[in-house]
Amino acid sequence: MAPPADAQSVAAVTPGQLPAVTVNSPEVRPNRRTKPPRREQNARNPSAVQASAPVPPQVSGGVTSASATAGPAYLQPTAASAMTISGAEVNALPFSRAGEALEAVPGLIVTQHSGEGKANQYFLRGFNLDHGTDLAISVDGMPVNMPTHGHGQGYADINFLIPELVQSVNVRKGPYFADQGDFASAGAVAIDYVNRLPKNTAELTFGSFGYRRALAAASKSVGVGTLLTAFEGVGYSGPWDAPDNVRKLNGVLRYSQGTATDGYTLAAMAYSNGWNSTDQVAQRAIDQGVIGRFGTLDPTDGGVSSRFSLSSNWAQSSEYGQSKISAYAINSSLRLYNNFTYFLDDPVSGDQFSQMDRRTVYGLNASHALDMRVAGVETQTRVGLQTRGDDIRVGLLKTFRRETLSTVREDSVSEGNVGLWADTTARWTDWLRTTVGVREDYFAGRVISDTPENSGNAQASMTSPRAGIVLGPWYRTELYGNAGYGLHSNDIRGVTITVDPIDKVAPQDRVPLLVRSKGADLGIRTKAVEGLTSSFAVFVLDFDSELLFVGDAGTTEPSRPSQRVGVEWTNQYQLLPWMRLDLDVAYTRARFTDLDPAGNFIPGAPAWVAAGGMTFGGDSGWFGALRARYFGPRPLIEDDSARSQASLIFNARAGYKFDNGLRLQLDVLNLFNARTNQIEYYYLSRLPGEPIGGVADRHVHPAEPLAVRLTLAGRF
Repeated sequence: MAPPADAQSVAAVTPGQLPAVTVNSPEVRPNRRTKPPRREQNARNPSAVQASAPVPPQVSGGVTSASATAGPAYLQPTAASAMTISGAEVNALPFSRAGEALEAVPGLIVTQHSGEGKANQYFLRGFNLDHGTDLAISVDGMPVNMPTHGHGQGYADINFLIPELVQSVNVRKGPYFADQGDFASAGAVAIDYVNRLPKNTAELTFGSFGYRRALAAASKSVGVGTLLTAFEGVGYSGPWDAPDNVRKLNGVLRYSQGTATDGYTLAAMAYSNGWNSTDQVAQRAIDQGVIGRFGTLDPTDGGVSSRFSLSSNWAQSSEYGQSKISAYAINSSLRLYNNFTYFLDDPVSGDQFSQMDRRTVYGLNASHALDMRVAGVETQTRVGLQTRGDDIRVGLLKTFRRETLSTVREDSVSEGNVGLWADTTARWTDWLRTTVGVREDYFAGRVISDTPENSGNAQASMTSPRAGIVLGPWYRTELYGNAGYGLHSNDIRGVTITVDPIDKVAPQDRVPLLVRSKGADLGIRTKAVEGLTSSFAVFVLDFDSELLFVGDAGTTEPSRPSQRVGVEWTNQYQLLPWMRLDLDVAYTRARFTDLDPAGNFIPGAPAWVAAGGMTFGGDSGWFGALRARYFGPRPLIEDDSARSQASLIFNARAGYKFDNGLRLQLDVLNLFNARTNQIEYYYLSRLPGEPIGGVADRHVHPAEPLAVRLTLAGRF
């Protein structure tokens, strides 16, 4: 297997432009007398099925967050489901919101149950991941998931993402990778931004339901480096009877110098958003004509959020290996107003509540990779240190039309963790390589609560071994096996709690700070058919305690032990130089593993998900895409007596790129105007005049109807 040349992309991608994906024959071997290059950045390119000719090196604007762990591609730990998706592939797809750009990841569903400023809902490998639990998301080396968050453990708000700046999306699924810790058991998605644009860009988009967006992005040489700037403004009302009134401002300032393996970046990001929201509503309210399909039962729901960050990535290569250090500081705030149960708890003022989260996050990641021969065997050993600290002010308040009535609880939390990890990958023969690794995580924190009985300290540690094996290639095909232990952390307030924060008397059970996960994958990836890259994986993943979203509380809570067994089939076919087809299908059986009369189905866990479509186009002329996404039915309660409906939504794009740099693009979202739902829950709520005990019902957030968006862009 020949390692590719340094092919770090430094160019932003025009939507509709297909990436130049080249795939090597596995039979080509590296020249052992020549030190292999250090980077691999082929879109969705498996490590075993490489390019037929090396990709010429490009001038890099600086290091990325992933480059420190780069080494000879054939020594990198991998799995059948691991891949790198280029920014070209991400931006070739039509999507309605920034978070949906991540649906380029096979098997990942990204949806929304509230306003456009709230974190998305994520579904992967049979998990309802709520707003990010067990899916570790990072941007430019900075974690997006937030522990002990006001709205749910692992809350991951990706609304600050500017898709046009995405260089690559690195995808790994399962707890098999030593450099991945908290929240990464189902998967990890690492997004890197470009360092330099090929041309400056300005875009204006206008669309249905008051959608408007402006984007300006430019890069220029400053000294021996490159300065990248980007600004985005978005407004949106939506089809809702109470308009969303989204007001989003977003900016990036980034300086880079050097190359992917010898250089550094400095970046500042700023994001602010305010919105109204139509949360999920009781289906009976629609059926009875109390509200319309796009109506609301509390028009004062909504929120405001902001995020400011400073980050730096540094990398250096020498005869002693490759080193990388990244550091970051993030200041974020969120204030949400939600009313999920209407008049169940308070028949007079209603059940609206506010969740507040203000925090400063700081962290440092360092790693070193060393390539060597041990007894004639090529090896790469990587060691790393990851640290993170969160200073948090978090609260839950009772509100009425966004006015505070009382404080349920308010806490100051200091929480931190340190992770030490190491792995070694060895190429024993031309057809066998193995990886063994281990990770040690230590978590500690302190809660100072307005209810003194709920204050306290907590700490825990966990050791997580991981291992993998790759066999082949034979006939341009490789076989993969992976197994490992992982973890996720619980909200530390649940670790120190002793009494109910409302009545201050009723005793409450505590939960462990860390929860064990363990999993295994078997897979195959092949390019036996010219132009077709296909992979198939079978996986199992167990949790000692499931984290579930509680609809009537608006948060995640620890639940019962669980197991998921599933299969994933991913295909990408370069039919013509200007046309690509893809199809991804996944099935998962998700069940609780203990005995409980309530049942063993996991609420919100999808069995079937699928996506597929076609993209076409080149550097100029016509381009476009057609994309379908299937989101299968899910059990809504443990006995499976209530189930969600399935959804099938098509999005389409058509456009033309002129030789003078202008681009005209039309996106049609929900092409066939499917009358379906983004999300569904089942729980008790109460409308005015209903029994005091409430009514158990399906609560839905409908998918937006057919919408069109027209973009005019220029490159100069």
